[in-house]
Amino acid sequence: MWLIARRSFAEGWVRLIATMLAAAFAIGLIAGSIQFAMRAQAAVSGSDASEYARADVLVQGGQAEPDDLYAPPSGRVRPERVAGRPGVAAATGDAMVEAAVSGPDGKPILAPAGGRTLLRPWVDDARLSPYTLVSGRAPAAAGEVAVVRHVARAGGLRTGSDLTMALPRSTVRAKIVGVVTVQGRDAVAAGDLVLAPPAAVRAAAGLPAGTWQSVWVKAAPGTSAARLRADLARDLGGEVTVRTAASLRNAQASEMRTVGVSVGGAIGMLASVAVFVGLFVVANTFGTLVRQRTRRLALLGAIGATPRQIKRLIRFEALVLGAVGAVAGVAVGYPVSALLTRLFAADGFDISAADAQFGWIPLAVPAAAGIAVTQLAAWRAARQAARVSPMEAIRSSSAESAKRRWPRLLGALAVFGCAWMFFGPAFAIGNEEPPGPERTIGLAAVLTIGAMVTVAALAVLAPFFVGPLGGLVGRAGMLLSGEAGRLARATITRSPRRVSAAASSLMLGVALAAATALIMLSVQDRFDEAGRQVMKADRAVAAAENVPLPRDVAGRAGAVPGVERAAALTQTPVNLVSPRPRIYGSEDTTPVSFTVSGIDQAALPHVLDLGGRLRALGPGEIGLSSGVMETARVRPGQKIVVRGAQGRAELTVAGAYHDPSHLFADQALVAPATMDRLDPAAPAQAVLVKGGDRAALAAAVADLPGVRILDRPAYVDLAAGAYTSGLTVVYGFIGMSLLLSLFGMATTVSMSVGERTKEFGLLGAVGATVAQIRAIVRWEAATVVLLGTLLGLGTAIGTVALIQAATGSSFLDPVPPWWLPIAIAAGAAAVTLATTAFPARRASDVPVLEAAKAE
Repeated sequence: MWLIARRSFAEGWVRLIATMLAAAFAIGLIAGSIQFAMRAQAAVSGSDASEYARADVLVQGGQAEPDDLYAPPSGRVRPERVAGRPGVAAATGDAMVEAAVSGPDGKPILAPAGGRTLLRPWVDDARLSPYTLVSGRAPAAAGEVAVVRHVARAGGLRTGSDLTMALPRSTVRAKIVGVVTVQGRDAVAAGDLVLAPPAAVRAAAGLPAGTWQSVWVKAAPGTSAARLRADLARDLGGEVTVRTAASLRNAQASEMRTVGVSVGGAIGMLASVAVFVGLFVVANTFGTLVRQRTRRLALLGAIGATPRQIKRLIRFEALVLGAVGAVAGVAVGYPVSALLTRLFAADGFDISAADAQFGWIPLAVPAAAGIAVTQLAAWRAARQAARVSPMEAIRSSSAESAKRRWPRLLGALAVFGCAWMFFGPAFAIGNEEPPGPERTIGLAAVLTIGAMVTVAALAVLAPFFVGPLGGLVGRAGMLLSGEAGRLARATITRSPRRVSAAASSLMLGVALAAATALIMLSVQDRFDEAGRQVMKADRAVAAAENVPLPRDVAGRAGAVPGVERAAALTQTPVNLVSPRPRIYGSEDTTPVSFTVSGIDQAALPHVLDLGGRLRALGPGEIGLSSGVMETARVRPGQKIVVRGAQGRAELTVAGAYHDPSHLFADQALVAPATMDRLDPAAPAQAVLVKGGDRAALAAAVADLPGVRILDRPAYVDLAAGAYTSGLTVVYGFIGMSLLLSLFGMATTVSMSVGERTKEFGLLGAVGATVAQIRAIVRWEAATVVLLGTLLGLGTAIGTVALIQAATGSSFLDPVPPWWLPIAIAAGAAAVTLATTAFPARRASDVPVLEAAKAE
């Protein structure tokens, strides 16, 4: 078998290279996914430094939010209440304010690994300070800041550079006077830090003089952190929350692990598409490879080779190709990982701080996965090769022998049954879980995997469709090309598996492209339609990259001549404390979280048209969307307790409303006075303006970097982008998978032409012209286009219809616009004709002598 395999490699290396390239590209997608996931893990774990590294105990004012490590405490505490107590060696005040920073060019500087940027006070006491200056000095005066090294590197900044900070209530410009690291790291678990003099941070946080959000405490020698925590909690009473710093550091580490798992899960879902496409493409090329060697395999059986030996021959070839493809694929994985890193950075998840990984896991795991994929792909081809009858050795025709249909039908039904392993649970979850974006995204992911399995079932059934479609194309060919059309019809209907192999790869590509396009078109159309209906304001003042605005922008806009109304739209997340939702008669321990939007109630009817009959809200009242009311199981007039940045607040549910666009006030609505109770530092997402001149508005905010004046359609697009920005990486994966599937189709078509060397040569010998032979290949390609496009479009429309049925989302419309099928069919035809141009030319140039000695 080794000698036979070596001869096969030597004689058919061109065909084997095509299969090897398909395997290498497939393994490259897998390797790039694993490489990126590991790089993301390294970026998350690389930020495991904590600003609490030197502290032993934290005394936080009022009640701290247990579910959000970086939410400011609800109360205030004075450092002198803590300093000087027994067991306390040092104490210093602390506060944190979320900020959006940008360099002199106005480009936002993103925190690493999806974190946030916090403004915090510089700590002078060496016993508590975790900051190590690597350049410059500590900030000492107003307008001076120090930054962690990641900010400096990501923004191309250094000491002496200017920095702009968008804080919740104002925009501040500062000069960088120092660059620091924390425990040798460029950033901390929270993300990025900007350090300013304590007085500046206190003013930004809106704290009264002498008070802080929390106090860092260093235990005296001989006093344990646990004992000091207990003593301080007993002495200070219930006005504060006392924690050990170690517990907070452990919570930060746990949160980072959760982020890493989430990123790994998302990449795993996308990698599963890569694995499926790779398996599909390699299986197709291996099937074609075995079909080309039918006579040789039959001769091996005729001279005594057993089916087991033939299977071993095919698997050995797959092993060699998989090993070579694995090496090439691992190398391809690094540029794929770099591309994914850029795509994720465009969506706000920056892992560029982590270097490419070269350990045994990123090298060995993709290689092993690649070999496993090629072995799985070759499994069916090996079984097919072992069943070749010795009588096939004397066949001179390339026609396929008639085979029983019921095994193929049973196989397709079995694959369809596997698809319902995903479809069934998806509908069960859809009936139990409350509606929302999380449910829609989760169900879409599960149903997409089921759709990919359905593609495999349709590929099994594809040969049954070749006859009718081939006859249809052949009749058209006879009308347009005469004898060439008749010959094309004969070759198409005589070898349905050859045509269906190429059509299956095209079907996969069309299904991926059409489903993605259909989902995004329907979502964007719905956002545009509903957003323009809800937004009655003429313009919006918004920042680039959806950076929050200071609230004082509303006052500036309102002072512009001609402006009738200007209202800041603020948002803050809260958790529902009481009542707890009940599921199946038992209290659920999972807190219900939702986002509260705040807007001036007098201006609301002039700038937004929300559904429902919610009256103007007063202080202490809240309006809830119907979805939140269903999830929380509350009713109008009921009192609820929520926990926000300022601790617990009791609110009265005034009624239900609906934001059909989901862009402005999707879940809850309050008046500005109530928003101040929940989160006085809540930033504005936008300022909605009725009336006024665009140029005058632009002049009023000209000193704010990155702030733009947008008309209604432009702001709706910007707001919708916050929901769709995370899909950039999905587009990248779909695009790479699409290219792989098209490469598989081109490879299969090229190999099928090589399979018919004798046939084309003999056609030339009996008088067929070059144009006729090329026409035969092109009419066969037309059948590939028709079959692949119809099955792919059907799969895409069916997938979107299933997602819409399971989720009930009004943002999904399974009916494509009239031009989408035409555009996809035209694109499929262009790609198919481009990939068959060279095989058609090669087919017409086959010499008669070469045909006579062809296998």
